Amino acid sequence: MDLNTLVRFERGRAAAAVPPLTRLAVPEGMSQPLGCDAVAVPAGIGPRLMTRLPRVGCVYEDVDGARWWWIVPADSDVALEWPAPAYYAAGAVVPGARRSPSLIHRPPAEGAAAGVPYTPPIPLYLALCRVTGTTPGWSRAVRA
Repeated sequence: MDLNTLVRFERGRAAAAVPPLTRLAVPEGMSQPLGCDAVAVPAGIGPRLMTRLPRVGCVYEDVDGARWWWIVPADSDVALEWPAPAYYAAGAVVPGARRSPSLIHRPPAEGAAAGVPYTPPIPLYLALCRVTGTTPGWSRAVRA
């Protein structure tokens, strides 16, 4: 074997060790004009958030039922510090998932926001802050 063969084997082995990325799949027929990111919360918080939101987009649940994932427009983390225990996933990539989470809520097919998968990020952020007892970032005292 020559050096090129050994390098090719090593690259193939390294590529096989990296798990494939799992992205949340937006339902067929829905448009994504703003791109997609996702916010994950523990499943126990999910139902409480649903009741506090004026509009709910696509929501997914992990295979093990541990987290709910909310589709938000891309860059919804700009100038927002999502409170713990939330996890912000750019590109709606679910880390470490072997299977894609299941869709548990889809927005109505009619109405002003029909055909888009998004939950508005500001109401989601405020509801999450309320449920977790966190003060929104813009309301905190500024320290000199």
